[in-house]
Amino acid sequence: MRLVFSAALLMGLFFSTRSVAQPLTQTVRGTVVDQSLQTPIPGATIVVLTTNPVQGALTDADGSFRLTGVRVGRQTLKISFVGYKDALLTNVVVDAGKELVLTVALEEAIGQLAEVTVKPTVEKDKPLNEMATVSARTFSVEETQRFAAAINDPARMATAYAGVVGASDGNNIIVIRGNTPNGLLWRMEGVEIPNPNHFANVGTASGGISILSAQLLANSDFMTGAFPAEYGNALSGVFDLRLRRGNNQRAEHTVQAGVLGVDVSSEGPFSKKYKGSYLFNYRYSTLGLLSRLGLNVGTGVTTFQDFSFNVYLPTAKAGTLTLFGFGGLSSQDTDAVRDSTAWKNAFDRYNERFSANTGAVGLTHSINFGRRAFLKTVVSGSGYQNKYAGDYLLESYALEPRYREQYTIWKSIVSSTLTYKLNTQHTIRAGLIGSQIGYDLSRNEWDAERRQVLTTVRVPGQTTQTLQAFAQWNYRLSEQLTLNAGLHYLRLFLNGTDAVEPRGSVRWAFRPGQSLSLGYGLHSQMQNPAVLFASQQLGDVARPLNRNLGFTRSHHLVLAYDRKLTDNLRLKAETYYQSLFNIPVSADTANSFALINYLDGLTTERLTNTGLGRNYGLELTLEQFLNRGVYFLLSSSLYRSEYRGSDEVWRSSRFDGRHATSFLAGKEFTTGDHGLFRNGVVGLNLKLTYYGGYRDTPIDVATSQQRGETVRLDHLAYTERLPDYFRTDIRLSWKKNRPHSTRTLSLDVQNVTNRLNVFNRYFDAQTGTIRTNYQNGLLPVLSYRVVF
Repeated sequence: MRLVFSAALLMGLFFSTRSVAQPLTQTVRGTVVDQSLQTPIPGATIVVLTTNPVQGALTDADGSFRLTGVRVGRQTLKISFVGYKDALLTNVVVDAGKELVLTVALEEAIGQLAEVTVKPTVEKDKPLNEMATVSARTFSVEETQRFAAAINDPARMATAYAGVVGASDGNNIIVIRGNTPNGLLWRMEGVEIPNPNHFANVGTASGGISILSAQLLANSDFMTGAFPAEYGNALSGVFDLRLRRGNNQRAEHTVQAGVLGVDVSSEGPFSKKYKGSYLFNYRYSTLGLLSRLGLNVGTGVTTFQDFSFNVYLPTAKAGTLTLFGFGGLSSQDTDAVRDSTAWKNAFDRYNERFSANTGAVGLTHSINFGRRAFLKTVVSGSGYQNKYAGDYLLESYALEPRYREQYTIWKSIVSSTLTYKLNTQHTIRAGLIGSQIGYDLSRNEWDAERRQVLTTVRVPGQTTQTLQAFAQWNYRLSEQLTLNAGLHYLRLFLNGTDAVEPRGSVRWAFRPGQSLSLGYGLHSQMQNPAVLFASQQLGDVARPLNRNLGFTRSHHLVLAYDRKLTDNLRLKAETYYQSLFNIPVSADTANSFALINYLDGLTTERLTNTGLGRNYGLELTLEQFLNRGVYFLLSSSLYRSEYRGSDEVWRSSRFDGRHATSFLAGKEFTTGDHGLFRNGVVGLNLKLTYYGGYRDTPIDVATSQQRGETVRLDHLAYTERLPDYFRTDIRLSWKKNRPHSTRTLSLDVQNVTNRLNVFNRYFDAQTGTIRTNYQNGLLPVLSYRVVF
């Protein structure tokens, strides 16, 4: 409570500045386009329903509109055009510090609606991709900023959704419907990107801190199963990220400082005569900055920095170009304790040097051919490098090498997608994706039995290619019935493995405000390159072990029921079944090993594609979208995650937590136009998280003591359940609008009850006992942002 009171006092002192009494206003402008073809819609009507008097505008020939003098605060916009369904944008945030620039996509109506009045339907979570029918929703940047403990991170924000579990405080790992966390696909601007997180390991889809900047992201899609045919090489879910364009009429800036880092963002036009714009963000970690200034920030110095950008370059007749990208550098150094009397566990005796660097850059070209066809082509290059060195401090205080890892992976991608609208009922989308992938991998690890370091992975500079092709058809039989069907093809040229994957879904709105959806998809994912190129060292010869491994594959089947209880209250239920096959398991011995249980997706065993798995469950979501300053989201899941290894025994997977419940709630208070704290918005947000514990394998203490490392009882794999995970997070914020600027002071208090959730158990060679790793206790994250 003292921490909360201090934060509130700091807010009061900071925001008690002089400000003008007249209402503050801002410009709202943007573009209205066709949802499928992205063609501009001239003559569309835009009305601000929440102002008095009502404000409105019409779009120009290029689909653009401009509304000046719109009061700051949350507003509701209605966009309409003959022959299209009305769009209703509620709770649009208008701030004094930055113009609000929107891109609004309208869905073409079936039949001519010139003489029919249709009440607009509020579908705030409807995915942007019109071919995604089940297990998909859109999320906004504003949600990543508002939700407690989200801290501008899409992955952490997604843990509030049904079927998504994130029981790791120090990492944004998410388990989707019991699947391996590494089954997640990250895409940006329509092309695959490497894992966009700091402190990430090779082959993973997560890390400690997101590289992605909230300043660049636009509303995007998140999918948890049976996704459309255009998404390939993924098993569990998809983050389909979209970037916003910078302001092309005036320069605007954002500066943010907080516990995590210091950010500087800027956007603006290149010239007054050109409609292009730039947008970039740079961040440097606060602890790294303090360390460079000579301050002692404790053991394990953590440093990171990142840069992201999006440059918009329209042409008169040759279409639109954008240049986008991101890059992140991160490192963590830990020194061994050079005092044997202070050695409390084996970790005290390790010198560790870890670094993870990643980045991607892409060039997109978009062009319309008439009023029916839209072609988007993306060329991108990306890379990832991971280094780790671990040395053990002997009794003599000499350092003994134990681990050396260095992985470098780079990828070049060319992607081209054509969308063709035959008419209002039929839309076809097809594309090709070609990738060139290069690897330079090495791993040396300590063998406790031989008491020496052995080379287990050694792949100097090899390359391979993948090819993906897809086609999908959207057929709107009526306003109530929609059918999607498609086919995806994936080929890995390294070993000739390929997969043909049918996808399909149907949505039936059988009553006003109620719908049933059914979706099916066959999905495949190639193995981590470090697994494919794992080798067994025989003298000076490295024998490849897993070069011929095929894809892990999965059938997804989802049935969903959606009901709109009121304009702002929605109930959704989904039940699903996933049948996994071709899971890599041990090839030489009958045991419980399966690659889907590994967080880093990496092993040096010889593997074969004979494992099986199944995930099934029921998800319920009750959500009130922000209305009169109040919102809540209650999501609950009951699920099972099971697999069969080479011993042909069915057992729980590592991620079989059985149940997961998350509750989000928040309230906004506006302070009005008068008084000491006028033109402000106070936000109070809460998140309660309750997950079933992950599974663990009991430790063989006697053998562990003999070998000096953790040895587990394989025949009892994942029979031990870790304690349930429970956490409470709160977020306090105060946004202050002043003429030409907006300032926000926020405090996220993570794990406010200081509950020590169990992460895992291990054998400690220093003490000869089993010890428990606990997760983070109470953690305050303070941040201050100025937009001007």
